[in-house]
Amino acid sequence: MKLKPFFIGTFLTLISMATSAQENGTIRTTLPDTISYWKNKNTVGFDLSEIAFVNWNAGGESSVSGLLKGNFSRVYNRENVKWFNELIVRYGVNKQNGSALRKTDDAFQFNSTFGYREDTLSNWYHSIKFNFNTQFTNGYNYPNTNLAISKPFAPAYTFFGIGAEYANKEKRFNFYCSPLTLKNTLVLDQRLANQGAFGVKKAIYDPTGTLILEGEKTKTELGILVTNHFKREIAKNISFENRLSLYSDYLNHFGNIDVDWQALFDLVVNEYVKANIGFNLLYDDDIKAKKEINGNQIITGPKIQLKQMLGVGLVYNF
Repeated sequence: MKLKPFFIGTFLTLISMATSAQENGTIRTTLPDTISYWKNKNTVGFDLSEIAFVNWNAGGESSVSGLLKGNFSRVYNRENVKWFNELIVRYGVNKQNGSALRKTDDAFQFNSTFGYREDTLSNWYHSIKFNFNTQFTNGYNYPNTNLAISKPFAPAYTFFGIGAEYANKEKRFNFYCSPLTLKNTLVLDQRLANQGAFGVKKAIYDPTGTLILEGEKTKTELGILVTNHFKREIAKNISFENRLSLYSDYLNHFGNIDVDWQALFDLVVNEYVKANIGFNLLYDDDIKAKKEINGNQIITGPKIQLKQMLGVGLVYNF
């Protein structure tokens, strides 16, 4: 009988606590949300430029250009593990009076890096990196649109390597070095493979021009890969992004460096309007330039490739 007051008192205390919590709005009727270690970002944009002439005495050709682009990232970050995935797509066209539609930009790039670090205080990761690059449609040496000089998966490049990565999230700086990287070049078009395009082994012909052995569609290299990526605001509403990739093959002409350098300035007008200016510089000792002589494509030596971009357009992030 002596325990009865204790139970009654405890019961009344619990009721009082529940009533107070309900009045303060602190009662949880559902479980807390599950913590997600994934961070997603999607950006799509469209740049448009146009110039028109009507009775313009100085002359000129009316033209309109459009560029559709997208950047999609998925990042997993939990304590000592980081997994970065990125898809970059671009496709641009130009139309001038009196000429057919022409391609101005074409890119499909996928990057993935998985890293593990010893402790949460370090910015160095043991990393595995995979890159894949190709294009969507045929490329031509305009105005000749009869023979394509490139096609989807002709070329396509894959890089797979193991190395070390320094990633500083606060400074938005990333540096990666892999002394063991496999580079595969794919030219899945037999005509281009027979030409030895993009560094694959070309076909063998007899003195009369009869095909003896078709060209190879793949080429595998083992070398060292160094990449760098950073993005920062250099002034109010002006940011600069830099991507640099350097690769050298151990077995074939070690010391010849393949360069892929992209630099871009973003000038933000508002949340949905942005201007950008940048360039993309490429050099690959295996990629030979082509020129047309009397209707025939003649392969010359490797040259520096340079593309400059300037655009103003709409951007949407989700």
